[in-house]
Amino acid sequence: MRRKNKNGMLLTRVWIVLMAGVLLLTLASCDASVEPELGGAGVPINLNDDLPNPSTGCIVPTDLFADGGVGKDGIPALTNPPLVDAAQATYLAEDSRVIGFVVDGSAIAVPHNILWWHEIINFSFSSARLAVTYCPLTGSSMAFDRASAGGGEFGVSGLLFQNNLTMYDRTSLESLWPQMSRQAGCGARVGTRLEMVPVVEMTWAGWQSLHPDTKVVSDATGHDRNYTPDGYPYGDYELPNNPSLLFRMPIDERRLPKERVLGIPDLDGGIAFPFFELDEKGPMRAVHETVAGESVVVFWDRERLGAMAYRPIHDGQLLTFEARDGRLVDIETGSEWRLDGLAVEGPLLGAQLEPVAEAYVAFWFAWAAFQPQTRLWDSE
Repeated sequence: MRRKNKNGMLLTRVWIVLMAGVLLLTLASCDASVEPELGGAGVPINLNDDLPNPSTGCIVPTDLFADGGVGKDGIPALTNPPLVDAAQATYLAEDSRVIGFVVDGSAIAVPHNILWWHEIINFSFSSARLAVTYCPLTGSSMAFDRASAGGGEFGVSGLLFQNNLTMYDRTSLESLWPQMSRQAGCGARVGTRLEMVPVVEMTWAGWQSLHPDTKVVSDATGHDRNYTPDGYPYGDYELPNNPSLLFRMPIDERRLPKERVLGIPDLDGGIAFPFFELDEKGPMRAVHETVAGESVVVFWDRERLGAMAYRPIHDGQLLTFEARDGRLVDIETGSEWRLDGLAVEGPLLGAQLEPVAEAYVAFWFAWAAFQPQTRLWDSE
């Protein structure tokens, strides 16, 4: 597996094949005098090249960084790309996956097809400045409030951390932010947490059915890319049972490596809800769990191939949800709800559940790597 550069051409990469049994050097800081060997097969990197002030150090193991082979901004992040009506998004198929959210009363869809090639989109809305991100190598869809990074735009650093996108902020205090760490791992802002913004990942047809007036990121990005479903640049990489990774790393074998899971992190490791497990008992599902001492409910929708977590409370009343005749209903009022947490029928018509902002979708191997103490939900 080789990453593609900004022109879509396969990069010629220099691979260092490590002998079996060679121990990886674990670094306590970003010491420029040491070049770690990465990922079992990778290119040594010098973090001095990626930080304006490397003396500020790192709080993540630097031996888990690797050079993705494209260079800084070789994968170009976008800033405020044009938004168009759904009818104009002819480059999407019904089963194309999108990251959906509502801001300032408007529904917005950000297609994976765009993010395969750009990974980060910086948005400026009247109420918020957001970064919507997707790492094709870890399947992780996440959105952040950029205020945590001094409001700066995010770019693609060209580095990977445990195969995951490493962002950098375009400010004078430039730092490195592994996406799934949700904080600055190295640099002047080291340890600063990113506030997550709730998003729901599902199919394009599914999002349109919930938000027929949605806007969607246009393929008129100013870059020459194949944004169609046939343009996926990583071959069969995202097949659930494909164990291939750009850089070798341990894989938790409890689930298929690239099965999508909805993960909710907490200080104890969090919990992962595998899509295949959620789907076992029918087309719709409501699962109640406790995470970090709080009650949550996870909705699953087979038609839209999506899952999302919510706080099951409305006007101070704790609600209990179940799937009934292919619908999601709460037992207390009999109201019907949908995947995005909106009540669409019954006494609570129009009510909106509070989403768990920290919940996000990723490939199982990546979630387990970033949350090694994770609980794994099963239906038994």
